[in-house]
Amino acid sequence: MKERLNHRQAYINSRAKSYCPYSNTTKLVIGSVLAAFAAIFQSAGIFVGFGYALSILATLTIVLSTMLSFRIGFMSYFLTILLLAILQPSELLVFSLTTGLLGVALGMAFKWWRNWIIITVFGGAALSIGIMILLYLLRFPILGPSVSHSFDIKIALLIFLFSLLYSLIWMGLSQRISRLLFRATAIKTQY
Repeated sequence: MKERLNHRQAYINSRAKSYCPYSNTTKLVIGSVLAAFAAIFQSAGIFVGFGYALSILATLTIVLSTMLSFRIGFMSYFLTILLLAILQPSELLVFSLTTGLLGVALGMAFKWWRNWIIITVFGGAALSIGIMILLYLLRFPILGPSVSHSFDIKIALLIFLFSLLYSLIWMGLSQRISRLLFRATAIKTQY
């Protein structure tokens, strides 16, 4: 029995690094506001040019809400999907399987691991799986009409490499922005 209590205390101590000083109500409000911003940013893709630059910011809002709490992150993810179903239904699949999925994966990886390589690979794998589901299973032309809908290992490898690079960029940006916003709960990775 004493070993079990010691094991439980060791687990609690290991999770003390990810303690968040915000109350549940504050986290809920922050998560809801971040979900609203994610829906607005993702919907901004209808404005060609500058709108595309804004639409990629939806990843950041989901990462930040997932870094607050897994529950708040998933709530923000699904709330954004519901808001997109109302505001911009054409962006629903793109957000749920690419932008939002990467945000949730990176937020979870920041909570679970401290190593930047593992965080990047986890986010990149989630993004590449989402893109491949859109491209090969749902036959959604996410990469344009020139890319075939039949599976090609070269295309899959290029998707994975792009996803790793994109995940690395978002890992670095998310880490820096979270340090600015959540100074008390900043997550430090090993370099």
